[in-house]
Amino acid sequence: MEHIKAIFFDLDDTLWDMEFVIPQAEQHLYAWFEKHYPRVVEKYSPERLHRLRHEVGARHPELHHDLSRLRMTMLREVFERSGYPAELAGEAFAVFQQARNRVTLFDDVLPVLEALGNTHRLFALTNGNASLQSIGIDHLFAGVLTARELGVAKPAESFFRRALAQTEARANEALHVGDHPENDIRAAAAAGLTTLWVNRRSATWSLQDCNPDYEMSDLQSLPELLQA
Repeated sequence: MEHIKAIFFDLDDTLWDMEFVIPQAEQHLYAWFEKHYPRVVEKYSPERLHRLRHEVGARHPELHHDLSRLRMTMLREVFERSGYPAELAGEAFAVFQQARNRVTLFDDVLPVLEALGNTHRLFALTNGNASLQSIGIDHLFAGVLTARELGVAKPAESFFRRALAQTEARANEALHVGDHPENDIRAAAAAGLTTLWVNRRSATWSLQDCNPDYEMSDLQSLPELLQA
């Protein structure tokens, strides 16, 4: 793939395992509520807060591309209903985000990013709100493009078209690397990008209308593939 000049990386479940990240961040926030705002825990159990997050999402489909604003909207409602000023949502969101960015990179990630940074332009593309600066890998990327900034979320094909425009990359010179068949592979392929499915859990490919150009169980062989 010597024609590839730019590599787009999904973040959650591609560079780190998300299985416990959000639950642990929500537990951390709930402990903070217990310590500082007891009326919140009197009114809401952890399970009720989790359901409320989905209820707020259902009421605000216009925010599905902006997970930070969606959670802020939910937190404002939590404080208001608990008899506290809604403005406390900003402080609560900061507590949540600090824990949300406590991720552990897969072992193969850092060596590969460091190697590819010398040969390609690397960009992070995500629907989420992870902070690469907080995680400590922002210096390895030429840029980070989020659904919030692009105004649309994966799996919309326009997500990738807007990403290409902002990075000044050509679709036929770009590779997208991700774990999600629909959000990453199908959507990127529809926009004309080469695709690499990172199948860390040995899953069976689930889509009938498309296939990834490449499949790997981790990123270790990616530098070699790009030289082929």
